[in-house]
Amino acid sequence: MQSDTSKLVILGTGGTIAGTAASAQDHIGYRAAQLGVDELLAALPPLRGQPIETEQVAQLDSKDMDTAAWQRLARRCDWHLGRADVAGLVVTHGTDTLEETAYLLHRVLQADKPVVLTAAMRPASALLSDGAQNLLDACSVARCAGARGVLAVIGARLFAGAELRKQHCYRLDAFASGEAGPLGVIEQGALRRWRDWPDAAALGLEVLAAEPAAWPWVEIVTSHAGSDARLIDALRDAGVQGIVVAGVGNGHVHQLLDAALQRARAAGVQVVVTTRCAEGVVVGAADAYGALSPVQARVELLLSLLRTRCARA
Repeated sequence: MQSDTSKLVILGTGGTIAGTAASAQDHIGYRAAQLGVDELLAALPPLRGQPIETEQVAQLDSKDMDTAAWQRLARRCDWHLGRADVAGLVVTHGTDTLEETAYLLHRVLQADKPVVLTAAMRPASALLSDGAQNLLDACSVARCAGARGVLAVIGARLFAGAELRKQHCYRLDAFASGEAGPLGVIEQGALRRWRDWPDAAALGLEVLAAEPAAWPWVEIVTSHAGSDARLIDALRDAGVQGIVVAGVGNGHVHQLLDAALQRARAAGVQVVVTTRCAEGVVVGAADAYGALSPVQARVELLLSLLRTRCARA
């Protein structure tokens, strides 16, 4: 059931969904973030006349997403969520870092209303662009009665933001959510939901209060055959504050890396382990971040360090 009278707010951040190319047949040689969110909305006749506000929060190729844009987006989402006249939010974003932004918003926003991220694998100029339908579907979900939490709508599927994974570099159905599976599907503008709306123990925006340039430095290191410990030592000496290790299999780490990580821990660097495998949960490791992907684990460690800093302030 949907409410057609409640206002939606669409926040634009750029990405392929706002990209253009010289040829309608070109799906890879485009420039991302060329169109504003108002232009995307104008290209969707079904949304004309509906109570919708737009705001351009950023204009980035999402491969270049940064902490300043994250902070700004989280603050604008929080502000609009607090408005009584707003039913839900839609965020247009690039696919490359969508899972990271979705996870960040999931962890910091108390989203009692829906915050629906959407994106595209083909630019807006493509002959068969997927962005318009994705945006239309995201708006449909944002109007669903009872919807809540940070969500993502891509390829007619609804995902929990905390579970989102980019699984393919090119095809339209590029996203999945591991073993959990999608929350539902969108069919002719109607949501068929299979699982409950996501819940979250939100940290609150206070954790993002510091100037983005002063946020902790957290890096990802991958364990692999022939791993070289000098990388860990160099990061430690350069002042890194957190390291996420994308281990092999069940979070296993090359013996040379493991020794260097122990030295990093002794120097005060926070270290957590996840797996480079696309699916599964790291089992039995005290320093593991469960089912999080390496990039989501990096966001979680970043937030943990920020929260520790806030507690000491």
